[in-house]
Amino acid sequence: MGNLFAGPHLWIILIIILLLFGAAKLPALAKSLGQSARVFKGEMKAMKEDDATPDAPAPGAPASSSGTAAPGVDRPADQDTPPRAS
Repeated sequence: MGNLFAGPHLWIILIIILLLFGAAKLPALAKSLGQSARVFKGEMKAMKEDDATPDAPAPGAPASSSGTAAPGVDRPADQDTPPRAS
């Protein structure tokens, strides 16, 4: 059967695509195709990471803390807490 995408076959396919979409729409079509491929690749990577770590909470899930700062985090008292009345 031969190579379908070589030589004159490739040129004919490219000319047909150019006639169907027009020269002005081809860059936008290529850009949207590239963005779609990038999003798809990112989602596939995220799914693989989720499968690798099933015990970890979801990225959008809220943390289960009581509202206090994490241990080891130094916060200046004058910026985060209101002044106390004596």
